[in-house]
Amino acid sequence: MPSFRQATIREVLAERDGFVRVALDDGARAFALTQLTGPVGAGDEVIVNTTAVDLGLGSGGWHIVHWNLTRGAWSEPGPGHLMKLRYTSLQVDTGAGEEDHPVPPTLTGCPVVVAGVHSQVAAIAAAIGQLRPGTRTAYVMTDGAALPLAMSDLVVQLRAGDLLCGTVTAGHAFGGDLEALNVASALTLARHVLQAEVIIVAMGPGIAGTDSKLGFTGLEAAPALDAVAWLGGQPIACLRCSDGDPRPRHRGISHHSSTVLEAVRSEVHVAAPPEIEAGGGRHRWYPIDPGDVGAVLADADLTVTTMGRTPAEDPLFFRSAAAAGHLAVRLLASSGASS
Repeated sequence: MPSFRQATIREVLAERDGFVRVALDDGARAFALTQLTGPVGAGDEVIVNTTAVDLGLGSGGWHIVHWNLTRGAWSEPGPGHLMKLRYTSLQVDTGAGEEDHPVPPTLTGCPVVVAGVHSQVAAIAAAIGQLRPGTRTAYVMTDGAALPLAMSDLVVQLRAGDLLCGTVTAGHAFGGDLEALNVASALTLARHVLQAEVIIVAMGPGIAGTDSKLGFTGLEAAPALDAVAWLGGQPIACLRCSDGDPRPRHRGISHHSSTVLEAVRSEVHVAAPPEIEAGGGRHRWYPIDPGDVGAVLADADLTVTTMGRTPAEDPLFFRSAAAAGHLAVRLLASSGASS
């Protein structure tokens, strides 16, 4: 059950569109999603959800502002009639790209990299930017983890470095340049409205798993890859690999990626750095050495970790993600699918 308490905001620590970090009067920290709460500021009395911090979960020690008592009533008209977070007290009118942008149900050969971990997006996008500067790369964020796009520090960095041309939030994820009801629709909006030449699909921060074969949110990558194939795109599975994770199930090729490749019904492209032995089966494997990915990320002014590990501490994780970006550029060149 959730836990809530009342607190006073002592100061605003940082803010950007849709997202504010604050310090509370008792020394605790919280963030507010202002698309859901409206504005907050120093001196405001707020209700915060403390559940994740109380349980010691992966929220990074931050409470979440639920409501601003000082401001009271608040209303801001939405752009349409599509609700996200439906049937909760936080349901919000986001509108839908499908309402405003009728697009054809096809990807016209566009390469689409589907990743299972949010931090992989940085290495994929940086590799694409290094190999083919100016590529229109769009990010589709699923609702497998964090729902607000505004929470992603990584997306802020990628947009600042011109490594993303736009974002689409699918399902109950919200806050993208475009909103979509599902991943398939999000893909077509990215291709035709954002005019993406390459699309990256991944959940936001906060993958969850249960140490079981099927109990992990990254399994959503399998139907996403199938959607790409169905819509006439080129599906690329981004492997989750590691030489720094202490858990044996994630060393080498993670069991998450192995399970996704079992579950996907389509033939997909798979890039693997040379230190990973290519698999068999119906999928097409490509040995690709992406080079020093840590240097590529640094050159792009990107600071990114995975489970707290830097590229130097878990090079295989970032190399496998960058290899998928390399493959996307290769397939783009050979397909003539540029916008």
